[in-house]
Amino acid sequence: MYLDDYQQYDATGLTDLIRRREVSQAEMFNAAMAAIETLNPSLHAVVRTRYDKAKHERDHVSESAVFAGVPTLSKDLLMALAGEPLAFGSSSLSAWCPKQDSLLIQRVREAGLVVVGQTATPELGLMGITEPKAFPHPQNPCRKGHSPGGSSGGAAAAVASGMVPIALAGDGGGSIRIPASYCGLFGFKPSRGRVPLAPAHGEVWQGAVVEHAITRSVRDSAALLEQINGMAPSGPYPVLRETGYVAALSCSSKPLRIAVSMGGFLSRSLSTQVSADVTIAVEKAAKALAEMGHEVEWCDPPVDGEAVADSYLTLYLGHLAADLQWVSQQTGVPVHRLAIEPATRAIGRLGAKLPARDYELAKRYWNTAAEQMSQFHQRYDALVLPVAADTAPKIGELYPTAARERLMSLLAIPGLPTLALKAGMLKHLAVDALSRTPFTQLANLTGQPAMSVPFHVADNGLPVGVQVIGRLGEDKQLLQLAAAMEQHDDWQCCVCPQAFDA
Repeated sequence: MYLDDYQQYDATGLTDLIRRREVSQAEMFNAAMAAIETLNPSLHAVVRTRYDKAKHERDHVSESAVFAGVPTLSKDLLMALAGEPLAFGSSSLSAWCPKQDSLLIQRVREAGLVVVGQTATPELGLMGITEPKAFPHPQNPCRKGHSPGGSSGGAAAAVASGMVPIALAGDGGGSIRIPASYCGLFGFKPSRGRVPLAPAHGEVWQGAVVEHAITRSVRDSAALLEQINGMAPSGPYPVLRETGYVAALSCSSKPLRIAVSMGGFLSRSLSTQVSADVTIAVEKAAKALAEMGHEVEWCDPPVDGEAVADSYLTLYLGHLAADLQWVSQQTGVPVHRLAIEPATRAIGRLGAKLPARDYELAKRYWNTAAEQMSQFHQRYDALVLPVAADTAPKIGELYPTAARERLMSLLAIPGLPTLALKAGMLKHLAVDALSRTPFTQLANLTGQPAMSVPFHVADNGLPVGVQVIGRLGEDKQLLQLAAAMEQHDDWQCCVCPQAFDA
C-alpha cells in the first residue's frame, strides 16, 4: 500500500479495504510506519513507537473486528500500556511504567485498532499547547511554526498529517476540541462518565476529564465511541454501555432549536478578543444549521463566565498538588526534587496551600453551572460557540517566558504561595491560562457532550473549528447533528501530509 493511498482514507475506509482484501493488515501497518518515520522527524507528534509489540498484536486482530487492524496512536497521558513507559509529558516520569493496561486500551484493542505508538502532550496535560520541556514540540501540519494545541496536540498533529486516521485523546478543559479546531479535524468530547478511566482512576479532575479520540470523520468517532463506552465495574458513574451511535448517523436529524453565541458570557472577564476568522466560522455554522432546517437563535446561557474560570482553576490547582504527590509516590522522589517544569512547580505550590474550603466551594459551583445549563437546554437542544479566540498560536507564543518562570520560582519562599492566593493570584492565572481558550471548560464542568467541527480556514491557511455543546447524555443526538453538518459545503476537514518538508 503506497503512503499516498493510505493517507486518503479515514479509519472506516481503511477497514473496508481490508475486508475487501484490497490491502492486507501488514501492508497497512507498513504504510503507517512509513508515514510516522517520514513525517515525525519534523512534526514531533509521536514521542515513542512500539512497532514490534504492535505487529504481534496486529497478528491477533480479526478482519471482522470493527476496525480490522487499522493503526492508531495513544496519548502519553493516562492511557496505560502494561510495562511500557507512560511519561505524562514529564521528565519526572520518564522511567515510569504502569503495571496494567487501562480499560480504554483494552477496549480499543478489542475494537481492532492497533496502537503503534504514543503521542506528545504537555507536562501532566496542563496546557492548551503542547510544548513540554521533556520532548520536542509538535508542529501544526497546517502551518510550520504553529502549535497544534493541547493537551492532545500530538494526537491532532498525527491525524492532520496522515500518520494515522484516528488517534486517542483526552479532554479535561478542551484538550480534544482545541487541537481539533487548530488542526481542522473532528473532535468529540463524550458526556461525563461515558468512557471509563479504570483501573488506575475512577475519575480525574473530579470527572472533568473524559477520553475519546480525534478523527478525520464523524463516522470514525461514532464507531469508536460505540466500542469504548460504558462504565467500569468499579464505577464511579452508573453509565451503562450503549449501542446505536453509528446507526444514528444515517437517521435524519429532526429540526432542532439551536442557540448561537460568540461566547462573551465566558470570555468577558478575561478581556478575550475574538478574531474575525472565529466570528466568520461561527456565523458560517449558524447559517448552515438554519439552511439545514434548524431553528437558530442568538442567545447566551445564564452562566457566570468568571465563576466558571475561577471554579475550574481552583480545582486545577488542587488536583495538580495531588498529582505531584502521586508522582512522588510512584517514583520515590520527594516533590521538591521532582524534575518538573517551573510553571508546574509554581502552580503545584499554590495548590498545596489551597484551603479545602475553597476547593469544595469551587466544586459546588459545578452543580450551579450544570443546573443553569439544564434550564437553558429546556429551550435549546444545542449551543454553538467558538472553540478558541483565534487560529493556532505560534510555538512559544503562549508558554511562560523565562522572566515569568523566574518570577514563579519566588513561590518557593515559605509563606509566599498563601500570600499569592490571598492577593488574587488565581485571577492572574485565569488570564494567562484561559484568555485564548475560555470557551471549552464549561462542558467539562457540567459534563455535557461537546465537539469541535471544522467550518472555516483562515487566509493564513490555519483552520478554525466551531464548538457545539449538547444536552448531558445526548451524545447520539450531537453526533447525528455532526454527521449532517459534515455534508455541508463549509465543512473543511484538513489533512496536510505535504504541509512542509519532512
